[in-house]
Amino acid sequence: MRAAALYGTVGSLILSALTTAPAGGATTAPPDGSAQARGVAVAARQAAARGIAFGRCAPVEKLPAAVECGTVSVPLDYARPHGRHIDLTVSRARATGRPAERQGSLIFNPGGPGGSGMAHPTLRDAPAWRGAARAYDFVGYAPRGVGRSAPISCQDPAEFTKAPTLSPRHPSEAFKRHKAAQARAYAQGCARRAGAALPYFTSLDNARDLDVLRAALGDARLNFVGASYGTYFGALYATLFPGHVRRVVFDSVVDPDPRQIWYRSNLAQAPAFENRWADWSRWVARHDAHYRLGRTPERVRAAYEWVHERLAREPAGGKVGPAQLQNAFLNVGYSDSYWASRAHVLAAYLRGDPKPLIAAASPDPATARADENENAVYTAVQCNDAQWPRDWRVWDRDNTLLARHAPFETWENAWMNLPCAFWPAHQRRPVDVGVSDHAPLPPTLLLAAERDAATPYPGALELQRRLPGAALVTELGAGTHGIGGGPNPCVNRHLETYLLTGRVPARRAYCAPRPEPRPVP
Repeated sequence: MRAAALYGTVGSLILSALTTAPAGGATTAPPDGSAQARGVAVAARQAAARGIAFGRCAPVEKLPAAVECGTVSVPLDYARPHGRHIDLTVSRARATGRPAERQGSLIFNPGGPGGSGMAHPTLRDAPAWRGAARAYDFVGYAPRGVGRSAPISCQDPAEFTKAPTLSPRHPSEAFKRHKAAQARAYAQGCARRAGAALPYFTSLDNARDLDVLRAALGDARLNFVGASYGTYFGALYATLFPGHVRRVVFDSVVDPDPRQIWYRSNLAQAPAFENRWADWSRWVARHDAHYRLGRTPERVRAAYEWVHERLAREPAGGKVGPAQLQNAFLNVGYSDSYWASRAHVLAAYLRGDPKPLIAAASPDPATARADENENAVYTAVQCNDAQWPRDWRVWDRDNTLLARHAPFETWENAWMNLPCAFWPAHQRRPVDVGVSDHAPLPPTLLLAAERDAATPYPGALELQRRLPGAALVTELGAGTHGIGGGPNPCVNRHLETYLLTGRVPARRAYCAPRPEPRPVP
């Protein structure tokens, strides 16, 4: 399951003193001596010499005038730095403070894989980010394959967003064969449409691109906020380039253990989403006087399942079937900011008003191309990154067992990732993330919600174990995915202190949970 892209809009939710160095400083190759490492050094030197010609943003980006845009050129294949290059789109909002306050660029990645960070400079105006915005240029970018950064596609967007579709909790053998055939066709579509470029959409390449972007911005060392999937290739960056790190924030942490990447990571999400689904059901039951969906969590879930089954027979508005319902309600697992609105949608439908459900769950033709592109990048990166089971019987066994105890999202998650079982490109062995106690890695800051479903909490503990000097701030009893810059002032104090001073809290710091949502539509 995709770990959602975070920090997308202002309203949605993230050591040592600054040293000044010539543009492109610290571009020596990591000590592994690989052709790719040498290629990164070459590309970074070239990017530092060229810089980025920032100017007016393209209208398609829909960014305010205060944000400027440009491109940075990176090799498609870092083993051939003088071969084919692709352009990554970059956005920037200048620091708002005095020149003496400036600490360089702060690059954001919202996750995915497949999420675009082009809108992230607009966070500069959000109250939780204003302190950091005085010191840093806020920089966003679209990673390779995303948006206008050499975009890839695996399927016709209209076919990708076709609705309504089914989502059985316990699928029949015939349905499983149908989904396996779909997954095989999708993998073949990725190979056909991307061609020879397909193997070069990986997390390692994303980490290398980040170093070239750092050099192009003229920063000797990297300042970075990575959320969700951004924490994984941010951890790869720290592994490959520990001497290039200045300040790095990992928000909602992917478990970097190579044994988890990516098949087991996706399996681990199913019970975590089941727990968050239970959290939402309990909250709705406590507010039965408002929603009338049931006084117990069991009755709330039964109401949802009744709607799920009815939509299989009679899709709402002709477009919302069980899979569209599931996709809309999966958001309650990602963020409690959806709890009230989704409860309202369900209650309205059961009262005979399907309009809120149709509005919340219908595919939007206007975003079909972007949605398909995001999914194509997600699939390519995850399938290229690691070795997946090739035997359908393994998938069937594991997900059948999971669905007995965690039926809410198990099979939808499996279908999303199943193209990796039929992947036509070479699948790598994941890098063993981490640095030694003697590596020149400054303190880093990890942020995690204790009940996060998309990136379960043990992943934050694992990354902290692998990065000496990392400090972990935990939002207790909370499950929103992406907590930096959100409504918790305790989390935000730790975040701002780190970005402005480089100081981290004790190895473990804890914040009380944010207030629960109010029962309003």
